[in-house]
Amino acid sequence: MNKKIWIIAVSVVVAGGALVFLSGKKICKTVSSSESSSTRSLSEQARNLESKGDLWGAKLLYQKLVADFPESPEIMDWQKKNEEINIKLLFSPAITPKSITYEIRPGDTLNKIARRYKTTVELIMKSNNISDSLIIPGRKIKVWNSPFSVLVDKSQNILMLKSDEEIVKTYIVSTGKNNCTPAGTFKVVNKLANPTWFKAGAVVPPESQENVLGTRWMGFDLAGYGIHGTTEPQDLGKQVTQGCVRLKNSDVEELYDIIPAGTEVTIIE
Repeated sequence: MNKKIWIIAVSVVVAGGALVFLSGKKICKTVSSSESSSTRSLSEQARNLESKGDLWGAKLLYQKLVADFPESPEIMDWQKKNEEINIKLLFSPAITPKSITYEIRPGDTLNKIARRYKTTVELIMKSNNISDSLIIPGRKIKVWNSPFSVLVDKSQNILMLKSDEEIVKTYIVSTGKNNCTPAGTFKVVNKLANPTWFKAGAVVPPESQENVLGTRWMGFDLAGYGIHGTTEPQDLGKQVTQGCVRLKNSDVEELYDIIPAGTEVTIIE
């Protein structure tokens, strides 16, 4: 009799345990399903806002997705969309918390305005659909007035464009072979479009396929080092350079238009 009671008791415990286990699985599944529904809803809202031209609203929703669902397999897609929108906002007339509306005054030039607000002529022109340097007093334009900085991570071969502490965009780069790109904090001191490459014993013109500088050069306050384009985009993501930081030409042209001389560049191991 006692044996029978013991068997029944064990059976009840096992059944109860199985019920708890199954209930737990059901709860987890319900939470997961609820989370998935939330991410789908927010993603759809973000896409709708972007399609209607509300870039700032779409950006805030993608930021919320990244912050609220860090374990989601879609997080890299959301971050990429956020960065795409960041660049669209930069190059659009839309006023953001990091830009101002500026009324052009008599005697102003784009160079003067760019220097005053530590931005670039190219960024002012792109964000206001200005096609030449002629500007009219009284016109109101968008001017970015928040400083940019650059962070290069040699271990990952990535370059992060930042505004304050926010990552605006991440780029794939090549850095120095045998880890020869110097670590430290530098400043961009000169910028050249379509640079000539002066190498030992030769002068390589901008249009030459042998010109490893590509279409843009941004030199550091450390002689011989800087950020530039490339004629070998297949090697991006690797440590292959003589010490400089390389981007594909379309990326370095974009970065060139955004960051002014004086921008701080930090390179970490």
